[in-house]
Amino acid sequence: MDAVRPVPTPSAAGIALAAALLLAACSGDDPDGAARERSGAATIGAAPLADAGRPRDERLADLLSTLAADSMEGRRTGTAGAHRAAAFLAAELERYGIEPAGTDGYFQPVPMARVTTQTQNGARERLVLPSAEVDFDTIPAERLLTREVNVVGIIRGSDPEVAHEAVVLGAHFDHVGIGAAVADAAGVLDSIYNGADDDGSGTVAVLEIARELSTGAPPRRTVVILLSTAEEVGLLGTRWYIENPVVPMEQTVADLQIEMIGRPDELAGGFGRGWLTGYERTTMGDQLAAAGSPIVADARPEMNFFFRSDNIAFAQLGIPAHTLSSYNMHEDYHQPSDEVEAVDFAHMAALVDAAVQAVRFLADGPRPEWKEGGREGLTRD
Repeated sequence: MDAVRPVPTPSAAGIALAAALLLAACSGDDPDGAARERSGAATIGAAPLADAGRPRDERLADLLSTLAADSMEGRRTGTAGAHRAAAFLAAELERYGIEPAGTDGYFQPVPMARVTTQTQNGARERLVLPSAEVDFDTIPAERLLTREVNVVGIIRGSDPEVAHEAVVLGAHFDHVGIGAAVADAAGVLDSIYNGADDDGSGTVAVLEIARELSTGAPPRRTVVILLSTAEEVGLLGTRWYIENPVVPMEQTVADLQIEMIGRPDELAGGFGRGWLTGYERTTMGDQLAAAGSPIVADARPEMNFFFRSDNIAFAQLGIPAHTLSSYNMHEDYHQPSDEVEAVDFAHMAALVDAAVQAVRFLADGPRPEWKEGGREGLTRD
């Protein structure tokens, strides 16, 4: 049986970079891409966090106000804004004392290239990963993206019987960047698509859950914290992680993604409640319900949300995988109006409470299993 692989020990120089990275992320000042400098911050036995006494909703508001600020420029993959976001997330994980699990501190580099393909509607540019069909050695250097990363941490399991197994807790931190200007209700034009709900809300929720897990009793199974890039352009960050996992895929027993939990959804029961994509496919939803969780079935299965987030890449490998959401079909999706001001942080904090318990259940309880017919429609690309 394979063990959880060790992660590299960060250098002293890398530790010293952490504070600078956080300052760069929060200031928005990155003229030469300095925010992309590697964070190798080590897990340090630090004093209690300065914000430990603040309510969860306030902490979430602070995190999201940074991640979805205009200085992050919409966090589009391949931009300085996305690099600043990654630096900010790495610095937060370091602040919580989460062990780094990338190949370079918290960073797992994700190589990408811009390629042009012909479609029925003409030429189309897209981002791709290295593959048997795409030889990066034949692609001009100016079309290679060498600074994109996933941000990865690990909370090691405590039970020798199941510590080799892993639960992946994830969210994608990228969004769609700067685009066509749209007038807001006051007639002011805005071209920065901040992505506060999509998926800034899920990303900062994962930070808060990781923080909670790191301060309580250690989980029985290992929990991998995966903040992935390039979901909006084809789940590229998650697909790269799957090819290069911290814990082998055959030892990964569940994946829970968190996406768009910034506003309550009346179809899920409103305040503090969320829904699970593909609820009926595995035993995960039933297990959570039996434990008293306020996480219910997706009331809009016709929207195929199960197939529209990073969970699908895990599910296609046979791993029970779902996305937790409370997306209420608001019209700010992929619009500049997806702003922090529209987020209900009291609702979000309550749902994070439920998500903490869900992750603890997955890490400490029985493994979720596929139901009969649950893998219908799951074919790999």
